[in-house]
Amino acid sequence: MRRTLVAAVSTLSLALPLAGTAAVGAPPGGSAGEPAKHGTSHGKKPGKPGKPGKKPGKPPRPGAKTPVATGYGGAVSSVDADASAAGLEVLRRGGNAVDAAVATAAALGVTEPYSAGIGGGGYLVHYDARTGKVSTLDGRETAPAAAGPDTFVDPATGQPYAFADLVSSGRSVGVPGTPATWEKALDAWGSVSLKQALAPATRLAERGFVVDDTFALQTKENAERFAAFTPTAALFLRNGVPKTGSRFRNPDLARTYRLLGQRGTDWLYRGGLGAEVVDTVQQPPVSGTSDLPAPGGEMTRADLRRYRALQQAPTKVGYRGHDVYSMAPSSSGGTTVGETLNILEQIDTSAMTPTQVLHHYLEATALAFADRAEQVGDPAYVDVPTEVLLDDVFAKERACLIDPDTAAPKPWTEAGDVTSYDGVCGGEQAGVGAEQDTENISTTHLSTADRWGNVVSYTLTIEQTGGSGIVVPGRGFLLNNELTDFSLAYDAEDPNRIEPGKRPRSSMAPTIVLRDGKPVLALGSPGGATIITTVAQVLLNMIDLDMSLPQAVAAPRASQRNTAGVSAEQAFIDAYGPALGGYGHTFAPPGAPGTSAAEIGAVAAIRIGERGRLTAVAEPSRRGGGSALVVHPRRGHSYP
Repeated sequence: MRRTLVAAVSTLSLALPLAGTAAVGAPPGGSAGEPAKHGTSHGKKPGKPGKPGKKPGKPPRPGAKTPVATGYGGAVSSVDADASAAGLEVLRRGGNAVDAAVATAAALGVTEPYSAGIGGGGYLVHYDARTGKVSTLDGRETAPAAAGPDTFVDPATGQPYAFADLVSSGRSVGVPGTPATWEKALDAWGSVSLKQALAPATRLAERGFVVDDTFALQTKENAERFAAFTPTAALFLRNGVPKTGSRFRNPDLARTYRLLGQRGTDWLYRGGLGAEVVDTVQQPPVSGTSDLPAPGGEMTRADLRRYRALQQAPTKVGYRGHDVYSMAPSSSGGTTVGETLNILEQIDTSAMTPTQVLHHYLEATALAFADRAEQVGDPAYVDVPTEVLLDDVFAKERACLIDPDTAAPKPWTEAGDVTSYDGVCGGEQAGVGAEQDTENISTTHLSTADRWGNVVSYTLTIEQTGGSGIVVPGRGFLLNNELTDFSLAYDAEDPNRIEPGKRPRSSMAPTIVLRDGKPVLALGSPGGATIITTVAQVLLNMIDLDMSLPQAVAAPRASQRNTAGVSAEQAFIDAYGPALGGYGHTFAPPGAPGTSAAEIGAVAAIRIGERGRLTAVAEPSRRGGGSALVVHPRRGHSYP
């Protein structure tokens, strides 16, 4: 039998190969796709959420983190215990996976305010058990109508702003998409109102949460720029950097959530909250204690009125008997994960050692990233050849370039020719250079599943850790800096150039995997461009290297994004660096030890097994460890 990477990860139980599957359903005796018990048709809002037919198990202790949970009746996985508990509360009261996803996301806006919140955007993938259909929502932020070639240029000097100056400014702020995503998801597939979905997060913001090491570290790392903005300093630095173990409250955000639930998202996109956001963007509330120039942005209330979260078809690729669904452009996540898997599928890994498999994985992602740089942008502005990038024939031609014994020099200076390909090695290719990666490692991800078989995979962000650094006065949330995800140097041929109303290219890759038409896995991760490699590597670990989901998530990670060297966690370098170095790969950690940049990704996933058994899995240690919860825990199980 093929050797696996299990030796490189913590010893974990729950060996659940991805191949054995069944639809998620009710606890034993129920059936997938059955209607909600609260007396309404699935997808319609009841007057009040009902109660599950079976008494749930004991609720989790607030703040407690468990990285693996197995059971029935619904599941939530995220990076934060309070956020997962908010989603579980909604499930326990009879809500569905979408209701729980919105509740969890809103709670992450409280406890993970530097990664997500109503000032940002994201992408949601949904599996509907009743129809068997996978759908997606593109809630990516958009550039204001005034954006153009000079958006990132300082008018006083005629030179581009320094990146650090641009990030912490109104000029980096895109039109937020998260509230529109929540409302559209609830309207399309939810069973509770926005007010009901926000209720757990509202209470959490009022009572506060216990500061963990990650929150304290991220505050410390951003303290200098937070101090540059009066409302940000007042919220996050009112007594200095919060100490681990202290309680952090955000009554302003609680009031904001309460009013958003009462007034709906028109309060942002057409009303008073929107006016406050625009004023803050145009005239950032600087404290005068910093040298940051903090120039104002170009967003207007008309930009807010024009915003729409877009429902669109997912990407889909087949991989060794599984159907992998993810986000189509404006995100590059689905196309780049999909192309990577398609390239790997041309190669028989069944008899390979782990080192050989990992060599091919690194080469495949480098090729896919070269194509991403050349081809992917907002499809409303750029002709993105999505079908070609996900074509097995195209992938076969790209796979020809992988030498099984030697790493190719990076970056690749050629992208695949999407206009002429036949799967035969040696064809002509179009030129491309290595792209500048300005996506930040922050962002957050959550996965949910309910007792009726619905599944959600949702990645959301405000971009940089701490976004733009600007809190809207009196509202308790940070604004994003998503416009820095556009290419900073304007090039009319660049698919990711900034344009009015355009969505910047993203790497977010919320993913749902089906087998025989039934969901078997939901997963995703934060991490900027490393999101793509993290999702691909977890799938590779499970499908090609026979790992259980907990093992696949815990395994050390490496990320090759068409760069000269490979970014890899120290544990990966220690385990595989010498062997892979023999192929010509070189490695370096992604960040200094002890910083938030030292790790790659923070996966939150749910495995759907036989007879509706759910295995929710979060990180055991990255970002302080995540939180996995199920409605009806499986008795007698000891968590690894």
